[in-house]
Amino acid sequence: MDPAVELRQLEYFLAVVEHGTFTAAAAHLHVVQSGVSSTIKALERELGAPLFERSGGPGRPTLTEAGWMLLPEARALIENARVAREVVRGGRQLRGELNVGVMSSVGPVDLPTLLARYRAVHPLVVVRLRVKPRGSADLVEALHAGSLDVAFVSLADPTLVLHPIARDPLALLLPVSHPLAAGPLTLADVAAETWIDAPPGFGNRTVVDAAFNRAGLTREVALEVADAAWVPAFVAAGLGIGFVPATIPSNPKTTTRHELPDADLRWPLYLATTRDRLRRPSINAFLALLTDT
Repeated sequence: MDPAVELRQLEYFLAVVEHGTFTAAAAHLHVVQSGVSSTIKALERELGAPLFERSGGPGRPTLTEAGWMLLPEARALIENARVAREVVRGGRQLRGELNVGVMSSVGPVDLPTLLARYRAVHPLVVVRLRVKPRGSADLVEALHAGSLDVAFVSLADPTLVLHPIARDPLALLLPVSHPLAAGPLTLADVAAETWIDAPPGFGNRTVVDAAFNRAGLTREVALEVADAAWVPAFVAAGLGIGFVPATIPSNPKTTTRHELPDADLRWPLYLATTRDRLRRPSINAFLALLTDT
């Protein structure tokens, strides 16, 4: 890396990559768009190569070959700088920032209490909570991209450091008026039904899809709901049947709950981070606090 390259230039470069456009990067950095553009151009001059393909239109700029080569180096240098700042400035009192990614539901984790405890112990760490629209798949992508430090995910991605929290059983909900509501049930009994489930990329959808694939069965998901807490109401309205984590309540007057003994249907929950971030004191403190909970 050219010694003339500044960390600020790399931060602007990563902001464009992570947020998709120069405009979105400027909003994230709280600077004008022209400031982002001029900083990127200066970085390209220092490196002697263009980093983005600029179409001149409103579309997203795409990385050039040089941009792709710079990306992992830039992320590593920024992470090293963050570690150094936390270690040198912190002393006994941690400083820095912690970007926490969550899904619409984090199961048994009492997130408000957890974050309040963290802030009470480490008041100088700025904690930002971010919800991703595509569930675990989006969170895993954000961890790798560097826009998140830790995330609650339900996908066992082997490239991440995973701290298991829970394996929540999934219960099948049927309307009380459904012909199969009396049970007992197997996957084959309900495969032909109309299904309500999370969109692809969510951990609970992945678990259920895998169970049907193992059984050699197919099903049709007619209604995709990002927040599993909505599923009981949709099932009660007769829009289909669906699985929910055991921690999500349902009304026994409108729906029946069933466990399917022929399928291992458990929704896992992990706190995930990347291996390089384990050097950050603020992240280790969050992991330790969750372990003690």
